[in-house]
Amino acid sequence: MNRISKAFAAIFIVVLATSFAGADQKEDVVRLYRDFVSAQNAHDLKGVRRLLSDSPDFLWVSDGKPVWGADAMVRRMSTFQASDVWRVEPTLDRARAVSLSSDVAFLHLPLVLEIGARASTDRLRFLVGMVAKRTPAGWRIAALFTTGDKSAP
Repeated sequence: MNRISKAFAAIFIVVLATSFAGADQKEDVVRLYRDFVSAQNAHDLKGVRRLLSDSPDFLWVSDGKPVWGADAMVRRMSTFQASDVWRVEPTLDRARAVSLSSDVAFLHLPLVLEIGARASTDRLRFLVGMVAKRTPAGWRIAALFTTGDKSAP
């Protein structure tokens, strides 16, 4: 095999490995969000907290309000979860993961949040953007952005 063939083979292997790593990354990020939703629906705030970044730069934008820090986010979420009904229903088949680097990815997806009293539960449609970062402990949520879904019927 001459040098040119070896160079092309090496490039092909790098490209192939990168595409497989990207697919794994996207699966990991969707799995992280699925675990986050499962913890929320189980009202497991400790489980929610474990999935969040420990960085003081963690950000959750909810109802147009920035909430800095994972512990502050969990405190705010606990007030919402005090409702009789709190259930997150993500539309995972419409989730789009975008690799930003080998250790950072963005996930976009729609969801429905059921919240309120049992007799009069609201079904609110949201779009969620999540920034995930790979840490030594695994993938963690570094930021969440929620906004009303204007495209919903």
